[in-house]
Amino acid sequence: MIVKLGYVAMSVELQNASPSQTMTFAQFSKIKDRDAAIRKLERIAESNIDNCLRLLKHNAGNQIHFFRLSSRLIPLANHEELLDWDYIKPLKESLKKIGDYLKVHPMRIDFHPDHFVVLNTPNKEILSNALKTLVMHKKLLIGMEIDTEHRCVLHVGGGYEDKEMALEQFIRNWGYIQPAIQKMIMLENDDTTFTVKETLYLCEKLGIPMIFDYHHHLANHEEAEWQQDWERIITTWKASPLPVKMHISSPRSEKEFRAHADFVDPEMFLQFLHAIKGTVPEIHCMIEAKQKDAALFQLMDDLRNRNGIKVIDQSSFAVE
Repeated sequence: MIVKLGYVAMSVELQNASPSQTMTFAQFSKIKDRDAAIRKLERIAESNIDNCLRLLKHNAGNQIHFFRLSSRLIPLANHEELLDWDYIKPLKESLKKIGDYLKVHPMRIDFHPDHFVVLNTPNKEILSNALKTLVMHKKLLIGMEIDTEHRCVLHVGGGYEDKEMALEQFIRNWGYIQPAIQKMIMLENDDTTFTVKETLYLCEKLGIPMIFDYHHHLANHEEAEWQQDWERIITTWKASPLPVKMHISSPRSEKEFRAHADFVDPEMFLQFLHAIKGTVPEIHCMIEAKQKDAALFQLMDDLRNRNGIKVIDQSSFAVE
């Protein structure tokens, strides 16, 4: 079984390369000339995308084949006061540079839109804003010439004091979502509300791949055993062009169990890998640790001399 590791959005090793520089609407409003204010937004977005390219080059140099882009590339992209702003047009060339680079240095790229992107809300306005944000992600992917299928990880959403109803609301709202957006989505079990079984219910019913988050499961489960659902989880990926994906992180402490630690506990990760060995030919594991790429390099170092681990390159290994 081949395991490829990825990390999230920013590097702790690469200096001055934030892809999430921003501008608040209050700052925007203080600039008297609206066109000048929009140009400033465009410059920030352009700088974010240029930093993305630097991050991709850093990844290629370190043989990292899996990366989550920041969802905050374009400040105020969907703000209600800026609906006339065509934010993609001025960024076309910068986005194309990313697409061109990825053709030469292929990497699995995806997004994890912010927690306010909630698809099971009973509130039409919140749903409308969530869909606008997903449309923005779609435009970014198209601008980078990345196939949009299964590129956005979402949580199921809010429990609204009745999880059964909240799951049914997700199914109802799904019917209003255009197929091109539906195809972008993957769902993940979360650490407070929707368990593996509940997330699987939606994924199986609606044909959505499920991201298994091991740490979330340990923080939020009704039954301790995840193994009994593993076969069903990987079956949700059968129609996807991409290998099975999961999230890995470790608790910061027993007291702050839900918070992500700086690094990944190699013992916890190995335990998981040995439990799934032989069930999939390849799995991509997104590291959600505070130390980003440094956590990936540290985990590779921790695993390098373990029995049954054969290192392939700086971010990939086989479990034998």
